[in-house]
Amino acid sequence: MSYEVVLADKYYLRDLIEEITLEDSLEEIAYRASIQLAVTPDFPGIAPGQPIRISGVPYGSKGMKYLLHPGMVWECTSFNSGTKRMTVTVYDRTIYLAKSEDERLMPAGQTASQRLKLYAKEWGIPVGSVPDTRITLARSMKRSQSIFSMIQGDLKETAEKGGDLYRARMTPEGLSLVKIGGNAEVWELAEVESVAQTRTLEGAVTQVKVLGCQSGDDKLSPVLAVVKGETAKYGTLQKVLQDASVETVAQAQKAAKNLLMGMQETFSVTAPDINTIRAGDKVRLNGMDLIVHYVKHRLGTPGHMELELSTEPKVRRDFCV
Repeated sequence: MSYEVVLADKYYLRDLIEEITLEDSLEEIAYRASIQLAVTPDFPGIAPGQPIRISGVPYGSKGMKYLLHPGMVWECTSFNSGTKRMTVTVYDRTIYLAKSEDERLMPAGQTASQRLKLYAKEWGIPVGSVPDTRITLARSMKRSQSIFSMIQGDLKETAEKGGDLYRARMTPEGLSLVKIGGNAEVWELAEVESVAQTRTLEGAVTQVKVLGCQSGDDKLSPVLAVVKGETAKYGTLQKVLQDASVETVAQAQKAAKNLLMGMQETFSVTAPDINTIRAGDKVRLNGMDLIVHYVKHRLGTPGHMELELSTEPKVRRDFCV
């Protein structure tokens, strides 16, 4: 196998590897790996909390590079069916942001970029490339929730106010913000093994009513905007949006447009592995530009990958719901 796993910066486990899978999703922050190892007499002790990294030769390139680093052993499961084996679950360091909770009052005028750096600093996570998201955010009381939920809330408000879509991603340089669909190299999925296409009106929204803050228990909330989409084609499927961060009619109209969605189209693809594809990347399938919602890499020579893909408008709509 043309991949390397290094435990605690000194144990090279390549000869013990039986299988490696990597999973990434827009609904999660941490990159997850599952490594199956053969247990030999000289097998090193592996325990949760130890640092670990996975390297490989990027598809279409030369030389080993980090695929998951910095990583941490999260769980170990051993089993014996004649030959002893161990499955090791690994996450990158953003798992701390997903598993840790806090309560915060965030002042108005900050950007999602500035807030991300604050979260990372307090959790001792180095910061990598964090572009300026530019959109200033409203004052926010973040009640008890995960730090990842706070980050998602900031990025959601940025998108609702017309900003670009971003996701937080751990890189070898540190916690970074990556523009969804902004990858420089867009892979063409030409040699797919299978494709399943789903088209549905489930979850469709053809009209959005945006409400302001309620002024009293006996009064209806003021209506800031009503924005129509494909009501003539699909009928009226209305969603009500009430968000304290939406304060003006212009913001209400932008937020409403982000939620409009008629027929939704998604693709499930199995293909030869391109081991650098991550959730949030743009790929091309049959001439269509699509966003990777979820990817599972089964590393090997050759490897395979499973992808869940959707259009950018659907990703934006799901992001803002």
